[in-house]
Amino acid sequence: MVARVWSLMRFLIKGSVAGGAVYLVYDQELLGPSDKSEAALQKAGEVVPPAMYQFSQYVCDQTGLQIPKLPAPPKIYFPIRDCWNSGVITVISALSVAPTKACEYSKEGWEYVKGRTK
Repeated sequence: MVARVWSLMRFLIKGSVAGGAVYLVYDQELLGPSDKSEAALQKAGEVVPPAMYQFSQYVCDQTGLQIPKLPAPPKIYFPIRDCWNSGVITVISALSVAPTKACEYSKEGWEYVKGRTK
């Protein structure tokens, strides 16, 4: 009986965490336009480190443990919007010239085969 209750509790906790993550992604519009996603990522970079520090202080106060101070995370600037757009442009341009290139390569191949058979 206890094992069933414990497995049900684990399932509910995992479901709550997953549902919360999905709601957070939807609420912060992380799957929307790239400029909103980039703004949300920047906002998270500003908010998460102080929140983690406050949480660690709370845990230290409640448990009496001493958590060593971690070094500051490195500052990384990665423009998601620029990389996303350049990747999309590269793929679309490759797809747009694919029929022309296929025609050119098939002509060259046909000429090569004709030249080798003579």
